[in-house]
Amino acid sequence: MLIRINKYYLISLIFVVFSINILIAQPHQVPANTDYQTVGVKENLPIFYQSAKDRLTFPLSWLAGSYTDFNQWKEDARKRVWESFLTSAPEVPFDPLVIDSQDRDTYVAEKVVFNISGDSRVLGYLLKPKGPGPFPAVLLLHDHGARFDIGKEKVVRPFGDTAERIASAQAYADKLYGGKFIGDELAVRGYICFVTDALNWGDRGGAGYEGQQALASNLANLGMSYAGVIAREDMNAAHFLATLPEVDPKRITAVGISMGAFRAWQVAAVTDDIQAALCICRMASTKELMVPGNNLTRGQSAYPTTHPGLMNYLDTPDLASLACPKPMLFYNGKDDHLFPVSAVEIAYSKLREVWKSQNAEDKLVTKFWPVKHEFSLAMQDEAFQWLDRFMQPQSEQKK
Repeated sequence: MLIRINKYYLISLIFVVFSINILIAQPHQVPANTDYQTVGVKENLPIFYQSAKDRLTFPLSWLAGSYTDFNQWKEDARKRVWESFLTSAPEVPFDPLVIDSQDRDTYVAEKVVFNISGDSRVLGYLLKPKGPGPFPAVLLLHDHGARFDIGKEKVVRPFGDTAERIASAQAYADKLYGGKFIGDELAVRGYICFVTDALNWGDRGGAGYEGQQALASNLANLGMSYAGVIAREDMNAAHFLATLPEVDPKRITAVGISMGAFRAWQVAAVTDDIQAALCICRMASTKELMVPGNNLTRGQSAYPTTHPGLMNYLDTPDLASLACPKPMLFYNGKDDHLFPVSAVEIAYSKLREVWKSQNAEDKLVTKFWPVKHEFSLAMQDEAFQWLDRFMQPQSEQKK
C-alpha cells in the first residue's frame, strides 16, 4: 500500500514539474493593441493638438525665472527671436528719393521711394509737420484685414493715385478707424509719420488672400520666413525713420491695429530705434487661440505673424515683454471674436507682471473697450493723449 502511494505521488510530482516548465518556457502574451488613428486632422488641427499645447512651457520667458538679470535676458531672448526670422536680405543704403508731395495745411505729405532691404525698393508715405523740428515720429504699421489692394493707404490718406484706390482707402478708414486716417491725425498733432506696404499689400501685392500659404511656402523653400521678412523690414523702416534729420531719434513710436499691432509691439521689442508703441486689438496668449474655430487656426492670414519654432521658447506676451520698460499701450475689444477676452486677460496679466518686475507699471496700459475689432475715435483720442504725455510733440510744447 505504501509503495503504491509513493508511486502515484511520484507520477503527480513529475506532472506538476513538467507543467511548470512549460509555463515558464512560454513567452508572456500581451493582448495586441489594434487601435489606430482613422482621423489625423480635425477642423484644421492635428488631433493631438492639446498634448502639443501642453508641451509648450515657454522656457525663455522672463517669468520662467531662469534669469535674474533683466538686460541679459533681453539680450539672449532677442537673439533667439532674430534667429526665428531666418535669412535676412542684404543690407544696402536706404537711398531715399521724394517723387511727389502735397501740402496739407499744417503738414506736408510726401511719397518717398527707398531701399527697405537689398531685395526691395519700395514706396512709402512720409508726413512732415511744418516747422524746424526735430519732431517726434511714428512708424505706422498697417493691418491685414484680408484687404490687399491697399496697405499704407489704410492709415495715410492717399493722393495722386487711382480713384478706385482712394475710394477703397476711405471706405476702409470708415470701417475700422471711425472715418479718420490715423497717420494724418497724428501729423496734425505734430508727429512725423511714415508707412510703407508689407509684402503682398498695396504696391507690393500679387498673391492676395488665397496665395498667402503659397507665398509662405515659397519663401520657406528659399530659406526665408514670411513673418521674418515682414519683421526685418519693419526694423529697417524704423531705422530709416530714425536717420531722417527732421526726426528726434529718441522719440519714435510704433502704432498699429490687428496685424499692425503685432508688428508694432514686435518692432518695439526687437529694436531700440522704437521707444514706445500703441497696439490695438492684437494681444493674446497663443495657446488659448489654438482651438477649433479660431481665426489663427485657419492658416493663410496666420503666416505673416508665425515665426518658425519660436513658440518653443516664448509666448506672444513674452515676445512683447522684450519692449519693457518702454511705454506701451495695449487696447482690445470686449466683443472682438478674433481675440477672446479670456485669452487677452492671460496675456495682459503676463505683461503687467513683467513691467511690475522692472518698476515700470506707470508706463504700461492694458485696457478693454466695448468694441469689436476696431480703433474707434474715442480710443484714438485717449491713446493719442497718452502718447503725447511721453513723446511731447512740438505742437504741445508750444501751447
